[in-house]
Amino acid sequence: MSIKYVATSKLPTPWGVFAMHGFEDTDTGKEHVALTFGQLDANSPILGRIHSECLTGDALFSLRCDCGFQLQTAMQNIAEAGQGFILYLRQEGRGIGLLNKIRAYELQDQGANTVEANERLGFEADMRKYDMIKPMMEKIGVHQVKLMTNNPRKVKAMKELGIDVVERVPLQVGKNRYNEAYLKTKSTELGHMMSEYHFTEEANVVKPPKAE
Repeated sequence: MSIKYVATSKLPTPWGVFAMHGFEDTDTGKEHVALTFGQLDANSPILGRIHSECLTGDALFSLRCDCGFQLQTAMQNIAEAGQGFILYLRQEGRGIGLLNKIRAYELQDQGANTVEANERLGFEADMRKYDMIKPMMEKIGVHQVKLMTNNPRKVKAMKELGIDVVERVPLQVGKNRYNEAYLKTKSTELGHMMSEYHFTEEANVVKPPKAE
């Protein structure tokens, strides 16, 4: 895999001004983004998240998953901490792509869970890869991470790449009546670490951005 850094710009958001760093995978043509906030200290653990693209959740406000809630909460947590990063990876639908994700949703509408739907379409339950992470992390100067995730696979992938994950920070937000079964499937079949707290009302309130 060949990851090429392209450019950096400012990205004003409701939570503050992030820096947006663009990368291109020259083997596949896929484009990935790193968001950074504040002055990152290369010698200290940095709060961050590895977030795979979810058009439906991140941009279309879908309640079928918790992705959009996690992205917003990660940005909020980073802004409150004063520094941090998000790697936004273009691997929609746990790596199967947008149209196959819609096909999987159709099967879920008929009663399949998220793992069964992927498998009926001929895919593994999770097709995502994380080898693009290392050159992106090196470019933004992060070597030690406090990783916001419920997914042990992300922690394992980063450690295998030589990135020091000093702490896993749970990101338990976004449960609702449309995604409760999906979240339980992620917990029971994909090994995501979700406590009973995830399924309480208190855990599922995303604070609105602060007004300018």
